[in-house]
Amino acid sequence: MKSYRKELWFNIPDRRGFLNITPDVENCLAQSGIDEGLCLVNAMHITASVFINDDESGLHQDFERWLELLAPFDPQGYLHHRTGEDNGDAHLKRSIMGREVVVAVTEGKFDFGPWEQIFYGEFDGRRKKRVLVKIIGE
Repeated sequence: MKSYRKELWFNIPDRRGFLNITPDVENCLAQSGIDEGLCLVNAMHITASVFINDDESGLHQDFERWLELLAPFDPQGYLHHRTGEDNGDAHLKRSIMGREVVVAVTEGKFDFGPWEQIFYGEFDGRRKKRVLVKIIGE
């Protein structure tokens, strides 16, 4: 069995944002030389997310509104802020959107359903953060 590992780095200039990273992960798959296996894509920061969904701007705006209703940005309102941080909402948003995805690889391609794409979700941006891509298989 072969194994491939790469870290992708992203710097979202705003506090929150979504970035389609499918092309970056597809490049990793091509570099790996793996035709059959599994690909893990994992946000390596506790205030960021990796998820699979549709690349449609209205949906992304819906995510923004929905997440803000569930965990509004409030620099004073979270117990977590006793540590000196102001990102309690970002931790909650990450928990909702998820830490990682695993995608099957068949004949050198991802087994995506219709419209599926891989996204990086940022909830406390304005600095570099990394995403781990780990691919195993033959």
